[in-house]
Amino acid sequence: MGIIRKLLGGLVLVLVGLAGPAPAALAVPPADVVVEDRAGVLDRTALLPAVRAIDFHQPTKVAVYTYNGTASDNLNEEVLRFARAEHADWISADGQKWADGLFIFALDPVGRHVGTYMGEDRKVSLEQRDDIQNASKDLFRDAQWTDGTIAGIRRGAELINQPWYRSTAFVVTAWTTAIAAVAGAATWLIVRWRTRASSRKELARGDASYASVSMDLPITELNASTIPESSRYGSTVLEKHRSFLSKYNTATGLSNQVHALTAKDLSRRPNLKLVQSYADTAAELDALDDVIADTNALLNRGSSWAPAWDRQLAPFRNDLAALEPMLSQRHAEGGSATAMALRSFREESDRELERWTSELAEGAVTPETALDRLRNARTHLSELLKNHADTVIDGFARNEKEAGLMRKEMETVQAGPKASYGRSYEPSILGTVYPSYYFFSVPTFNSGFDTGVSTVSSARGGSSSTTTGYGSSGGSFSGSGSSSNF
Repeated sequence: MGIIRKLLGGLVLVLVGLAGPAPAALAVPPADVVVEDRAGVLDRTALLPAVRAIDFHQPTKVAVYTYNGTASDNLNEEVLRFARAEHADWISADGQKWADGLFIFALDPVGRHVGTYMGEDRKVSLEQRDDIQNASKDLFRDAQWTDGTIAGIRRGAELINQPWYRSTAFVVTAWTTAIAAVAGAATWLIVRWRTRASSRKELARGDASYASVSMDLPITELNASTIPESSRYGSTVLEKHRSFLSKYNTATGLSNQVHALTAKDLSRRPNLKLVQSYADTAAELDALDDVIADTNALLNRGSSWAPAWDRQLAPFRNDLAALEPMLSQRHAEGGSATAMALRSFREESDRELERWTSELAEGAVTPETALDRLRNARTHLSELLKNHADTVIDGFARNEKEAGLMRKEMETVQAGPKASYGRSYEPSILGTVYPSYYFFSVPTFNSGFDTGVSTVSSARGGSSSTTTGYGSSGGSFSGSGSSSNF
């Protein structure tokens, strides 16, 4: 790390040398702020103080205009029409440009367009106008109109009349020149350092699991020897146990290999994969020996059957507890019929869990029956979550193509890893008997939906088109400005 610090220090010196002495940049608030919220979507009490607190490089008049249009509208044409009709001060004396010192930020929340327009002494490149508009789009997609407007204006303040030494072109050139000298060595050192740190972390994880498995090995074999093979659950767990010693021998061999590695060896990525394989194998065994112990205790109603049963209930309880936070998230359609069905199921299940435990304690039901009930309840929850997934997809997607993207992401996350074990392995009897994708859990739902939203949002952003003209009514007007959809 000392070498890395020296390299980075040299990089800073190179950048300073490239920049040379630069004049101090001005930081001034807007000369004026005018808000024409014809769409009625902005919170002036939040917008005005926030915009007035933004620093520009030169005194600049900020105008905000919103209106409710359609997807086919040309926002540029509408902004020009409005300025000609109600704000002649926004247009230059010759009527051909936007007025000097002016920055207009425009929004159409219905047609889903955002636009930026500047006087000739404040204009920026088309790429920079796109940058300003893009700064607002994620917020606009979430209908955060005020915050999105503030974000766009703030980005505009950074780019309008930006000093040369702060420009993207200069920074890119400076960094490219400097990095050419030191990046190769710095990158190599950083990658090796991170790889070594990750290897040590994985080694510690593997050692903790391997030590636990080794210490409990005689008890694990004793527990397995008394699991009833006549039980459907017991017989499946015993099938997993039959490969336990083979996997343990594999873990032992991996342990010997990774502990023979030097610090230098741990810095190499192929060896990181080896250490991860050791850690994963040991973790799988550590989880399985706990399941073997719980299966024996529960099916034979041993002295520790109660905590073993609680561990079987834990994944289901966690899902039930996570339902309301899930339904309270943005885009979660918490007021829908499928959300109501999930809430009703949660209330019913909370009562049922207490009844099952009581009947199991009294001997009114067998452990096998109790596990069947738990399996059926989790299967029912999976179906309810799938139904709700359709609801939230229909609520967020604008068309069938977007719905297909989201559905694919959710199905991919639900399918999970195909291996019997792995980091997603649920250390329970049901998690051992059934594959990881059998039950649809709330965390899986959240992960799939978040991935789906991100994928669709990226696709929307990637399909954004920029409009630069002012339409048929613009005439010879050629002010600097453009708009795009979000």
